[in-house]
Amino acid sequence: MQGLDVLDYTGEGYMPVHDFSGWRVAYLNYQDGYTQEGMRFVERHNETDEIFVLLNGEATLLIGEDRAPVPMERFKTYNVRKGVWHNVLVSRDVKILIVENRDTTEANSDYLYFR
Repeated sequence: MQGLDVLDYTGEGYMPVHDFSGWRVAYLNYQDGYTQEGMRFVERHNETDEIFVLLNGEATLLIGEDRAPVPMERFKTYNVRKGVWHNVLVSRDVKILIVENRDTTEANSDYLYFR
């Protein structure tokens, strides 16, 4: 239909699907790096909050340097504030919607590696 974009991503990992003005919408699907065995780091974005919405499966946000677990509930909005260390553990059938600033990159984010 003219004037309507229908977007999805079914591959593994993180994939932006739409950028507009100052914001970006992305999906995060299962990938080995987001499992207990594969997780190697937490990150923080120094200029923006980041929104997570669990659409399918199971996921646990890891918050802070100590990686405090926060089990996610489907369809609830989780806002990770700028400057907060985080990452997410996921099940194989997970689908998470992410909303963040369009210019969120490695240049304005930090990474804390623990493996």
